[in-house]
Amino acid sequence: MKKRDLERKDRKEDASALTKRTAGTAMTAPAETETLEAMPLLEHLQALRKVLLASMAAILIGFLLVFFLWSSRLVQWVTEPLEREGIQLIYTEVAEAFSAQTRMSLIAGTVLGSPVVFGSIWWFVRPALHRRERRAALVYLSAALILFILGVMFAYRFVFFLAVNFFVTMGDNMATPMFSLGKYVSFLFAFLVPFGIMFELPVLVVWLSRLGLVTAQQLVRARKFIILAVFTVAAVLTPPDVVSQCMLALPLLVLFEVSVLCARFLGKN
Repeated sequence: MKKRDLERKDRKEDASALTKRTAGTAMTAPAETETLEAMPLLEHLQALRKVLLASMAAILIGFLLVFFLWSSRLVQWVTEPLEREGIQLIYTEVAEAFSAQTRMSLIAGTVLGSPVVFGSIWWFVRPALHRRERRAALVYLSAALILFILGVMFAYRFVFFLAVNFFVTMGDNMATPMFSLGKYVSFLFAFLVPFGIMFELPVLVVWLSRLGLVTAQQLVRARKFIILAVFTVAAVLTPPDVVSQCMLALPLLVLFEVSVLCARFLGKN
């Protein structure tokens, strides 16, 4: 009898001890779960903060370097083709020359600091990607960057001054051409940036075709609608004149045909 009483007593003590442990675990589990859930979010926000600070610092340093060391050379390089044509540049507002110089320095500084910006973004995104996704992301980003640069270079080298000469020739008998520096810089970048953006068309089409959302046959069937969309987009992105719109739309149509070939050979089977 004594042994049975002792066994029952031991069982009660073990049960009470187990109940206390379970209760303690249940009370501490939510706190631990909250900590584990809060820590990754806090770390992500801190990492994003580092990316933003590094990007802004790189752009600021690039802007200061260009503004104090090369801004006059940059303005001279941009306006030199006009001077060769005998076109005079003027400014009609007190701060117009300074604002144009600042704007060009900011754009050049952003380009100069872009490796740090892209590197910081890649450092932030890379841990969330698998190995195949990292390779694909690098390929797409590299192709997008190269095509953007090619678009800007193509526009500046072959298209922009053709458009300027066309406008000067059309107004030659009416008045003497004297361009405002601020408006010329605005027109320049409003002309170049859309070319860089629209040269991303092959990358977009290949990406959609790899996802299985678009096929080469669908693009061929929708060619007439895409031609209409290309001219509409060119009219929105370029300065308001027919020449600039056609000069952007025609290379885009060539890029569309290249995109169809890329979708046919690189698309998802």
